[in-house]
Amino acid sequence: MYDLLKGLTVVEGAAFIAGPSCGLHFAQMGATVIRFDQIGGGPDSARWPIGPGGQSLYWEGLNKGKKSIAIDLSKPEGRELSQRIATSGDGLFVTNFPVQGFLSYEKLSALREDLVCLRVMGWADGTPAVDYTINASVGVPTMTGHPDDPRPVNHVLPAWDLYAGAMAAFNMLAAERDRRISGKGREIRLALSDLAAATMGNLGNVAEVMLGGADRPRSGNNLFGAFGRDFATSDGERVMLVAITPRQWTGLIKALGLADAIAALESELGVDFAKDEGARFNHRARVDALVEGAIGKLPLSACAEVFDGAGCTWSIYRTLQQSLAKEPRLFGENPIFSNVTHAGGASYPTPGAAARLPADERKPAAPSPKIGQDTDEVLATLLGLSSGEIGKLHDQGLVA
Repeated sequence: MYDLLKGLTVVEGAAFIAGPSCGLHFAQMGATVIRFDQIGGGPDSARWPIGPGGQSLYWEGLNKGKKSIAIDLSKPEGRELSQRIATSGDGLFVTNFPVQGFLSYEKLSALREDLVCLRVMGWADGTPAVDYTINASVGVPTMTGHPDDPRPVNHVLPAWDLYAGAMAAFNMLAAERDRRISGKGREIRLALSDLAAATMGNLGNVAEVMLGGADRPRSGNNLFGAFGRDFATSDGERVMLVAITPRQWTGLIKALGLADAIAALESELGVDFAKDEGARFNHRARVDALVEGAIGKLPLSACAEVFDGAGCTWSIYRTLQQSLAKEPRLFGENPIFSNVTHAGGASYPTPGAAARLPADERKPAAPSPKIGQDTDEVLATLLGLSSGEIGKLHDQGLVA
C-alpha cells in the first residue's frame, strides 16, 4: 500500500475480475475505494477458491483495502441509492453493469455532468463474454499445446481480465487528468474483445497470419522464434531454459560441451545459430535433441552452475505449494506481502501493490471487508445522511 492517490475516491459497482482488480489497483496506491454489492453478496461473492470457513478467497483477494456497502439493488429505491453513490465523491466510477440500465452513463451523467465512468464489457457490441470465451475467439488456445494434439488448450490465467483491470485504472486516471483541464466527464468502454484483438495486433500475430496466409502451428513448450524449452535433469528435476542473446547461446553451448556438435550442425544446415535466433527455433528438433542429451546427464546443481555461468534465463518447474516453501524471492522474503487477517477469519500472506517505490514507505496490505461492513460510514460520509436517515434505510431493507 502506498499513498500516491490519497484523497482520491473511486466508486466500484462490479463483479468478477476486471472491474474489481481496477479498484484494487486504486486502493493499493492509496485511493479510497467504495464498493457496493447486493445485500448478501453479488455473483462473485462465493467463487472458488474457498477457504476453510467457506469464505471466497477469490473475493477477499480482489477486494482487500476497499470499503463495502450492501444495497438491495432489486428495488427501485436501492438502485436510486446506488446511482447517488456512483456519482458522489470525486465522480470516478468503475462498473461492469450493462451499457443500458439503471447504471447507464446517460442516467448517471444526468446526475453529475463531469462523471468519469469506466465500463468493462465482454464484447464491444454488448454481447456477454468472459476471459475464456474471448481467448477462444482470438485463437490463442489453438496455438497452445503439443503439436501432436489437436485439442485447444485453455490457459488457467485470466489474462484479458487482468489486463483489463490494469488498463481500466490507467484509462480512468487519464480521463481524470483531462477533466482537471477541460472539466469534461466521459464514459470509457473497455471491452475484453478489443483488448484481446489489439494485443494480437500489437504482438504481430494479426500481421503474421494476414501476410503469411496460415495460422501459427503449435510448438509445445518451445519458445516461439528463439531457443527455449523445458528439459529434465539427471536427478529428475525439470527446468525451463531460455537463451536468446548471442552471448547466452554461445556460453550455454560451450558450458554444455556442445560447441563441436553445434558447429557441425550449423555447417550441415548452412546457418549460424549465434547470429540467428530464429534458426534455433526452425531447427529446434535437432538443436533440442543435443541440449536435451547434455542436460540429461547433469544433476540440477550442475545445471544451475552452467546456466548461471552462461547468463541464461532459467527456472525450476514447481507447484505453487513448492514455490511457497522454496522460493523466498517470490513469497517468503518478498516485501510486497504481509500477513493479514481477512473478513473470513483466516490469516495468510497478502500482497499489496506489486510496484516497488524505493523512495516511498510501503504500508502493510489491507484486509478485505465483510460485505456491507462500511454501509453506515459510507452513507454518512459520502452522501451526508443523518443517523435517522440511515436508520430509515435499514428499516426499509434497502441497505444492510
